[in-house]
Amino acid sequence: MTEKEATRRDFLKLAGTAAPVAAVAVATSGTEAAASAPDLSSNKMQDTEHTRAYLASARF
Repeated sequence: MTEKEATRRDFLKLAGTAAPVAAVAVATSGTEAAASAPDLSSNKMQDTEHTRAYLASARF
């Protein structure tokens, strides 16, 4: 038994540490989205760089 088999517990440990590291990498990427002027008369979601960046980061 020279090689250790990966267990479910090992996977969960790795996933638990990899997710925060990925979040920090995205948060410190250094890019800023340019915001357009919001239309205050509208109650709908506006198509701005901020909403595009959010939707792009929310994709799996």
